[in-house]
Amino acid sequence: MLELKSRTKTITVEAEAGLSLLDAAMKHNLDWAFSCTRGTCARCRCLIEEGAEFLEDVTDEEWDRLEPEEFEEGYRLACQAIMKSDAGFIKAANRPYF
Repeated sequence: MLELKSRTKTITVEAEAGLSLLDAAMKHNLDWAFSCTRGTCARCRCLIEEGAEFLEDVTDEEWDRLEPEEFEEGYRLACQAIMKSDAGFIKAANRPYF
């Protein structure tokens, strides 16, 4: 399962292996902040509150854009955070800088 929280609402949907968190938010019409979908704008930054182990490893784009402290706190870029499998529970909240 996947729980995504934007500024205005929270949805719970089935996780889909190979899909990014941003793709899932867009697929389910969630108002998730983003501009580029390539990992450069960081508007889709999110806090992984649960289930980080069910996401693929941090990408080079994320290393280029986020600070080490952000990773330690559980932040990822939703456009780069790819679900590994349909199993497990992932909980993420959209937390843009502005």
